[in-house]
Amino acid sequence: MGFTHLDAAGHARMVDVTAKQPTARSATARGFVRCAPEVVAALRDGAVPKGDVLAVARIAGIQAAKQTPALLPLAHVIGVHGVTVDLVVTDDGVEIEATVRTADRTGVEMEALTAVSVAALAVVDMVKGMDKATAIETVHLTRKTGGKSGDWERP
Repeated sequence: MGFTHLDAAGHARMVDVTAKQPTARSATARGFVRCAPEVVAALRDGAVPKGDVLAVARIAGIQAAKQTPALLPLAHVIGVHGVTVDLVVTDDGVEIEATVRTADRTGVEMEALTAVSVAALAVVDMVKGMDKATAIETVHLTRKTGGKSGDWERP
């Protein structure tokens, strides 16, 4: 199987999806931001000096999903028709899950991953004054639906 993002000379190119029919597609990604116990306590109490961390991160993730083609040179400009970003404070930090939906010619995996990544960066930005060791530990795709390759779920 050849790489669709390379031309015959091996140069990067954007795949032409013009002939593909739009279909309903979705992708979900997850991530985790590890925080110190005092940061977790402040998150739970709503006492982070910069404000509502989860609200800021949620909006940052939604905005990021819509900006994916501006950040990733070979990503297509597609209609992002729905984005949810959920954040849960755990004993060890913040779990993040983003689901992006479209009815377009290509999938939204990169949009979901970008949403989680930027939401995680927003969490770090909001709490870094409390704990500089706050760290993004994981960002990964958990499932996708639709498209030529069909449905997939992380085992």
